[in-house]
Amino acid sequence: MQRGVTHVTTAALAAVLMTAMAGAASAQKKYDTGASDTEIKVGNIMPYSGPASSYATIGKTEAAYFKMLNEKGGINGRKINFISYDDAYSPPKTVEQARKLVENDEVLLILNPLGTPGNTAIQKYMNAKKVPQLFVSTGAAKWNDPKDFPWTMGWQPSYQVEARIYAAYILQHYPGKTIGLLYQNDDFGKDYVIGLKEGLGDKVNLIKVEAGYETSAPTVDSQIVQIKNANPDIFVNIATPKFAAQAIKKVAELGWKPVHFLTNVSISVGSVMKPAGYENGQGILSAAYMKDPKDKKWDNDPAMNEWRAFMKKYYPEGNLDDGATVFGYGVAKGFEQVLRQCGDNLTRENIMKQAANLNFEIGIYLPGVKIKTSPTDFGPIEQLQMIKFEGESWELFGPLMSGEKNS
Repeated sequence: MQRGVTHVTTAALAAVLMTAMAGAASAQKKYDTGASDTEIKVGNIMPYSGPASSYATIGKTEAAYFKMLNEKGGINGRKINFISYDDAYSPPKTVEQARKLVENDEVLLILNPLGTPGNTAIQKYMNAKKVPQLFVSTGAAKWNDPKDFPWTMGWQPSYQVEARIYAAYILQHYPGKTIGLLYQNDDFGKDYVIGLKEGLGDKVNLIKVEAGYETSAPTVDSQIVQIKNANPDIFVNIATPKFAAQAIKKVAELGWKPVHFLTNVSISVGSVMKPAGYENGQGILSAAYMKDPKDKKWDNDPAMNEWRAFMKKYYPEGNLDDGATVFGYGVAKGFEQVLRQCGDNLTRENIMKQAANLNFEIGIYLPGVKIKTSPTDFGPIEQLQMIKFEGESWELFGPLMSGEKNS
């Protein structure tokens, strides 16, 4: 009888142990579509063609970074399968590619898709599908809305944050001076205009002229002439790289010398300042959160040397003067951090949970710039420092500034 009890107890104990082990195994490894013991499928959408194709290097840098990670054994033993498609900066095409990635390729998430219009077009779809639209490559304020869009998160400082910094700088250093705006006539451009007007507050009447342009337009020459004719003291150039370079050239061609502000998205030396002509860019003001690869002060910087070694080995055809490669490298590093925090729980829900719990610095960003998020704050980067174009590179000046409304 006693032996029977022992047998039953042992069997029961074994069953409990097996259940516990199974529970531990399932707690250790959890997967959603797109993740397995060996692979993490990551989708991406970039303008490899079209009016914003100068940004294509971002996707190429990210692909190179994941190649490097995979050569080193991947993350927690899993290789990253990076599937990147071209949308030509056209929202209908973005929608098509997002559906293809989610429904056909069955990716775990879409990482760093570029462009405000395209991301706006897929935001509701991604959230309805509960697939992370992570580290969106645009600074529109709408990506920081965890309550209404819990599956979408931005990366770079928001355009409104950046524009409020320019407004504060203008009010402090150029009080009473009039302003002319060139802006891209879409969510990207309008966000900057909103931020600038918010920052100017009751001095918003300093804006004398606003000229919008469409991305389908061949040039912005007529808009620059229109703005110059209104004769503002300050010119705010709210444009993507191709048009920003055209505007810088046209301003110089007209012999016009306003105080010139340029958006952070167009400060690349390789794709904007060089094509516009270094002589035409002297004294232009902007704001930065990344180290400029052309700035001599970073020549012996360990993090920048690591980036240069990476570029040389994994993306040799990439332009070392193009800050967009530094941007792509930073995003890939940020995503690597998220995956490492996820461990073996590679569910979409946990991807967003970990992305909303970041607090670290990336060496290729300016000292003091933190990547910081919380469940109620989906804005990873919220600090910038003023810069001025001198010679062939950007010079930093002043303190780190925050453009938050309450700052």
